[in-house]
Amino acid sequence: MKLNFDKMIDRSENCSVKWDEMEEKFGTEDLLPFWIADMDFESPKVVVNAILEKAKQGVYGYTKRPESYNESILNWVQKRHNWQIKSEWINFSPGIVPALNFITRSYTNRGDKVIIQSPVYYPFYEVIENNGCHVYKNSLKLENGRYEMDFEDFAKKAKDDRTKIFILCSPHNPVGRVWKKEELKRIGEICLENDVLVIADEIHNDLVYEPYTHTPFASINEDFAQNSITCISPSKSFNIAGLQASSIIIPNEKLRKMFDNMIGAFDLKRNNAISVSAVEAAYREGEDWLEEVLKYLSDNIVYLTDYFDRNISGVDVIEPEGTYLVWLDFRKLGLNKEELHNLLVKKAGIALDDGHWFGEEGEGFARINVACSKSFLEKGIKKIEAAVNSL
Repeated sequence: MKLNFDKMIDRSENCSVKWDEMEEKFGTEDLLPFWIADMDFESPKVVVNAILEKAKQGVYGYTKRPESYNESILNWVQKRHNWQIKSEWINFSPGIVPALNFITRSYTNRGDKVIIQSPVYYPFYEVIENNGCHVYKNSLKLENGRYEMDFEDFAKKAKDDRTKIFILCSPHNPVGRVWKKEELKRIGEICLENDVLVIADEIHNDLVYEPYTHTPFASINEDFAQNSITCISPSKSFNIAGLQASSIIIPNEKLRKMFDNMIGAFDLKRNNAISVSAVEAAYREGEDWLEEVLKYLSDNIVYLTDYFDRNISGVDVIEPEGTYLVWLDFRKLGLNKEELHNLLVKKAGIALDDGHWFGEEGEGFARINVACSKSFLEKGIKKIEAAVNSL
């Protein structure tokens, strides 16, 4: 099946955050958007058709999830990630960030500490602080162009009596690491020894490039499963983030009841009427589309990396093993965060995620989203080239 990902879709003035919220985020709308993490590709036709069929009914009342909904998740996780889960483990959340808030509120007290591995997805900071906890950074180490975990520092922080949760980003956003099973085992054992609950944000789990393989943290052994909560969603894989549907997988019955009570208190247990059909269609029939989009994304990453290597001196590409997000290292240019921001926004006319949004460890970096047509990516890269060459 050959799909046309080169097709340009006009998303402007369509209530798209990526295209219509740049004035608020960057001070101007006159930019090429490569920032927020959604794709510019059409979702799979099977998903579009499922949505259209639901829409044609003309009635959009309260909607329950049929058994087939959970079955589609079970089958997908088993086939793609070799993890056998049970239907009763699956809980609903309108999104993973809301779920992280519910989990943090349920399992911590004010003043507790939550470990994150910075530079990391910036809503993690808000989740922790908004629930009265302290951010406890276990900063990643950049060694020879690749990020590694600092296990010694992690063990030290996990031993702190106030440390209650570790939020694992796997695959990691923004640095693109797909963690090896051995790395996950080491970090999981430290958490078990110190009674630290692991919250695995695995939203990018399907977006992994050969020869790398995603390992669900909870699939490693039963002890890890009982000491973890796994958050997944088809939103990144199939470009349906706006449908607000995530699955929170909790094997531990006690933890599951606590989560269920918290989300029930906010009356957020139901999908919207459209997402039930879309999620099930994506997981049941979207795999061919996903394989094609992975090839296209991989080609975009190769193109970007090669272009920077040949034409843009002073900027290094941290090649991603997973996600469609690429971490760019501008530190050799010697710019502070304001100067780098101005270079990209005012000179290049391009919207990237500023590296410092992901923590101070990200200063001097920026994140670019390559889930777009190659022609659009080429246009953005050449704008970066011209701006860097103007220095």
